[in-house]
Amino acid sequence: MKWTELEAEPCSVARTVSVIGDRWTLLVLRECFLGVKRFEEFQERLAISRPMLVDRLHKLVEAKVLKKVAYQQTPTRYDYRLTPKGLDLHPVLMAIVHWGDIHMAGKAGRPLLHRHSGCGHLFDPVTVCSECRAVLSAREVTVEAGPGAQDTGHTQR
Repeated sequence: MKWTELEAEPCSVARTVSVIGDRWTLLVLRECFLGVKRFEEFQERLAISRPMLVDRLHKLVEAKVLKKVAYQQTPTRYDYRLTPKGLDLHPVLMAIVHWGDIHMAGKAGRPLLHRHSGCGHLFDPVTVCSECRAVLSAREVTVEAGPGAQDTGHTQR
């Protein structure tokens, strides 16, 4: 399958990867969740080229993950803010952070800790069942065809 054809695949992973599936896009999203909104700050924090950053921001705006909000008129300058669709990517980024903290952190430990403002505790993101709230592991999940499925061979038999 070609990179440009991923968004048309009948697979949620492929469609998601078509939007956020490269390293620069994920790093731009990381910065958004850390509060970065302005082009210059993205560029400074990521050490990314202007054309690459323009491309990634444009793609995220086009996908309605970010929205441009003017903060200055002459010349017009924009903040890039997460939309509700973008905020829905938070669990995805947290899962990547958690994996990195467990498998990629150096001897000094995790580079950032996450605190739940509701209860005040540091936490590890976990995946739970939306129905019974039990913590899930990959071995406890099966897959079956849903209403949008096509015969792709991606479901368990």
